[in-house]
Amino acid sequence: MSAAIELVLDCADLEAQATFWAAALGYEPVGAAGQYRLLLPPAGATGPRFILQQVPEPRTAKNRMHLDIVTDDVAGDVDRLVALGAEPRGDLIEEHGHRWLPMADPEGNEFCVCAC
Repeated sequence: MSAAIELVLDCADLEAQATFWAAALGYEPVGAAGQYRLLLPPAGATGPRFILQQVPEPRTAKNRMHLDIVTDDVAGDVDRLVALGAEPRGDLIEEHGHRWLPMADPEGNEFCVCAC
């Protein structure tokens, strides 16, 4: 059996979230069907499919799972993501030889920018 990973994120503003996450991840928007938008890594790159799903209810609690954007330049990527509409959620954490900054996308979904 072959398995692949696909990530699905619920959102309220489908187009705004698709624009944010495509830029945040360096992915390309490649398809749309009703309340769904598909983002894929650029040609030649690997990574999971990323789907945004428009839902009527707002996010009400902390995410049980979140994305980590792994980078060599945490400060530079934090600045880039803030310019796209994200916001830091706390201070830089340094632990076990890793550094990360908790952040939230424009709808409050948590993710981290990490140097691992």
